[in-house]
Amino acid sequence: MNKKLKEIPKFANESEEREFWLSQDTTDYLDWSKAKKVSFPNLKPTTQSISLRLPLWMLDSIKTTANRQDVPYQSLIKVWLNQKLEESHLGAK
Repeated sequence: MNKKLKEIPKFANESEEREFWLSQDTTDYLDWSKAKKVSFPNLKPTTQSISLRLPLWMLDSIKTTANRQDVPYQSLIKVWLNQKLEESHLGAK
């Protein structure tokens, strides 16, 4: 079944485009059966610095564990957080 697709309008800015797609069904504008998977190997995700207060004993324990694994402690925290997020998403399905 070939449905006539609507034309995607031109947007003045990203905010306007975001608002548009929040209220639209993309299948009215795109034939997803023709979509191709792409990868962006050099794309670096944006990061934001946060302040996180931890008990000193916990931070010391994290640093000790990171030192044993020969990784920066902040990287270890990110790995652990990511693992928990993945577990959480798997459990939600």
